[in-house]
Amino acid sequence: MSKLANIEELKGSTVAVLGGGAVGKTIAADCVLGGNRVHICDLEPYAEKTLENLDKTGITLKGLQKNKYGFKRSGTAHFDLITTSIAECVKGCKLVVVAVPSVAHDTFFEQLIPVLEDGMIIHIIPDNFGTLKLRKKMRELGCNKDVIIGGWSSAPYGTRVETEGGVMTSECWLAYRALTLRGASLPSTDQETFLESSKYLGCFDSITQGDGPTSGNTVMDIGFSNVNPVLHCPGTLLGVGVMENWGVIFGGNDKTTYSIYSHAYCKSIAEVQYSFYLEEVELAEKMGVGIQKFPKKNFMSRTSILGPEYMGDDCIVPFEEQYQTAYGTGPFNINNRYITEDVPVGCHIYHELGKKYGVKTPVVDSMITLASVMTGQDFYAKGLTLDDLGIGHLSKDELLEYLNTGVYKEA
Repeated sequence: MSKLANIEELKGSTVAVLGGGAVGKTIAADCVLGGNRVHICDLEPYAEKTLENLDKTGITLKGLQKNKYGFKRSGTAHFDLITTSIAECVKGCKLVVVAVPSVAHDTFFEQLIPVLEDGMIIHIIPDNFGTLKLRKKMRELGCNKDVIIGGWSSAPYGTRVETEGGVMTSECWLAYRALTLRGASLPSTDQETFLESSKYLGCFDSITQGDGPTSGNTVMDIGFSNVNPVLHCPGTLLGVGVMENWGVIFGGNDKTTYSIYSHAYCKSIAEVQYSFYLEEVELAEKMGVGIQKFPKKNFMSRTSILGPEYMGDDCIVPFEEQYQTAYGTGPFNINNRYITEDVPVGCHIYHELGKKYGVKTPVVDSMITLASVMTGQDFYAKGLTLDDLGIGHLSKDELLEYLNTGVYKEA
């Protein structure tokens, strides 16, 4: 019987969510409110804060939840299990969602791999090359479990955990809900089942009931289609003067009202973002994989290429207009994940691929250089490498064979 035929087993299956940050909590709560039983896990030392009082309060979803079709879901969700043990969290679960920053992938994967069970489907949200890292670590640990692994270009929402006086509350505020996301599995032979399984996750309901998921051309497509590096890095680095002066010279006295979308984005930065994107497109074409296609008009908007994710391709907010919806979304300093994750992961992988495939990436490289100077960190030295993904030694044909069929050639 095919894996797709076995997908009926997912009905009623408990969902395991790994990660206690904003995305993990929102996904877990949304799945509960969508009808799933849910286990949620985070690891120490972060769990002491992220999971504190969760058994008493649950998680409450609220916010604007903007999207083209008006899908909204609010309410308070309580979980069947709250734990700091990955083994305890995933036991017996057919659907596992990994919702942690890329820098935490290895820590979570090391504990997840020994407790994988045949038939599990793992969704990495967002992927950020996590599928490649997980498969590599499975080979290193000699794990041959029959699991499906795939990732998504983004999270289903823009979300944050509300705080009060520096204390984390039990509320997650959703700015928008995606109506489509791009997904792929490794290998691509599992892709139909992987995409179909998203229908059994409550956190994908706005997508399932929206335009549905889009099938990426290999998981490298999903890496290229992650909008974060192309949006966050130019916006934060080139808008750093406004960001650091916000609440001092600009924006009154409240630094927390700042947003790169509302206060940094402009035509000049959009031109840089578009040139960054064209370097990604050239890389994808040279490698023979896919990438989500955007016309230049989408960059010339305060919502940039994020807008089509929740409002469709016609979403344009002119730079001449204010964009109050995004007020308060930050970032508020240069040592934010918009830089400390998106530069060493997204930008540095593009830099490495450029060297391997003979594609010049001057705009991407400028982001790495500027970020290194501004933060005092050498992101060229500490950035994610192709060897970290297990693909540095593969030729173009060998990589495509691995991505599509799972046949891997050892170094």
